[in-house]
Amino acid sequence: MSTRVIPYIALVLSVIAVGLATWTALRPTSTNASEPTYTTAQQSDAKTAICAATDVVRKGVSLNTNLQGPGGEGDVVGSLAVAANARLSLSDGGQYLITRLDPATPTELADAVKQFANTLLDIGAAATAGVPNSDPAQAARLRTADAQNNAVIERCK
Repeated sequence: MSTRVIPYIALVLSVIAVGLATWTALRPTSTNASEPTYTTAQQSDAKTAICAATDVVRKGVSLNTNLQGPGGEGDVVGSLAVAANARLSLSDGGQYLITRLDPATPTELADAVKQFANTLLDIGAAATAGVPNSDPAQAARLRTADAQNNAVIERCK
């Protein structure tokens, strides 16, 4: 008699499992998964912070990419050191901006900063690989970074 009961128990458990699966699939989703909202003050503070960070990066990149070797054009070691600092300012500047982005940063500004930061990283990586600024792809990245920099400046006003 006990062997006759097992198929019925399995059938009941199967029906329960199908019912639970259907309920799980059709139940309303939680409203707790909505986007976080930020106050005007939080957004303003985030904007001020990322704009200040962008200004620091802009100054660092400008300074380090326009330096001359201390011994003039014949100073190979000085030229290599200047080039290394330029690449570091690009790569570190891009990474710095990405890590300084606050979730409360207004979306339009955050997107512009991310694009600018990623382009700086691309320029730095290409320069580290020995790609000269005269290379068409590198020159295009430099023009793109300049345009993105201007877009960030406009959004920081």
